[in-house]
Amino acid sequence: MMRNFFKGKAELLLRNVVFGIEDSLVSTVGLLSGIAIAGISAGTIILTGTVLILVEAFSMAVGSFLSEDSVQMYVLRDKNSYFVSIMGGIAMFFSYFIAGFIPLLPYIFFPAIDAFWLSIAVTLLALFLLGAFSAEIFRANYFRQGLKMFLVGGMAIAIGILVGRLAEHI
Repeated sequence: MMRNFFKGKAELLLRNVVFGIEDSLVSTVGLLSGIAIAGISAGTIILTGTVLILVEAFSMAVGSFLSEDSVQMYVLRDKNSYFVSIMGGIAMFFSYFIAGFIPLLPYIFFPAIDAFWLSIAVTLLALFLLGAFSAEIFRANYFRQGLKMFLVGGMAIAIGILVGRLAEHI
């Protein structure tokens, strides 16, 4: 009984961590790539990225808490589920917050044009590794799962760059 209790909680935490890392990497690199390609200054890129990371980490944590609380309360009929919901929200916050700095750090240490390509490269690598790591846990094909996350992230980068290019002409 107790083992099943912890198994469900570990899956919830893992789900929030993987989702938080993936969403943070994709959202942050997409935004940063879009504004960097538009020729925005490095200081503005860093400020924008930091605001995005903090606001979205909190937003995602609240969303995780509320959705998990709804599931616990209405689907599972567990009215004492705050601990589970809070742990899911905390896992989401920290995974989003920490992962967001992976695409942002190059802009802190390098000129914007160099940071642009480095940010994309380290983010795509991180996405591939996240996919491979989650595949290992769930006993799936690590290369296929890594490639899937890599390609999804690549699409977000492409969208960010396209929007940045279009905004450049407005």
